[in-house]
Amino acid sequence: MQLHELKSIKKKKRRKVVGRGPGSGHGTYATRGLKGQRSRSGGRTRLGFEGGRTTLIAQTPKLRGFKSIHPKKEIVNIEGLNKKFKSGETVTARELERRGLVDTTKYGVKILGTGETKKKLDIEGCYLSKSAKKKIEKAGGKVTEMPENIKNSKRKVQKVKPNRN
Repeated sequence: MQLHELKSIKKKKRRKVVGRGPGSGHGTYATRGLKGQRSRSGGRTRLGFEGGRTTLIAQTPKLRGFKSIHPKKEIVNIEGLNKKFKSGETVTARELERRGLVDTTKYGVKILGTGETKKKLDIEGCYLSKSAKKKIEKAGGKVTEMPENIKNSKRKVQKVKPNRN
């Protein structure tokens, strides 16, 4: 058996041939009816057009608000560190994930300053709020800041005035 000898099991449906004379059964108006926009060539309206009235899409309530495309960092408070870490331990993003304080470290971890701490903790590889950093350093802990924290700190950008000659 050769490839050209194969035959289809399903019968092919013939395409409707229109506009080929009155003997074909689809001549004269070629199944388009008499007059009107849809009988003309190119006479179709765009998708969703409803004759000029307010469309169904325009009537449906829209989702309000804003959804950021930038992923959010996981958040941990100082009180959470108090419960899971002993004094003198090193706190890293991986360690926070291992102890169940965060779900993932994919987008980074930020430590916020809610709660109090008396424990001396060493923080490495985490983002910190100003209040959290202050509280940890006050308790005698050490903070190794992320390089992104330093890079994204507020800096003045010099504005260039356009030359108007």
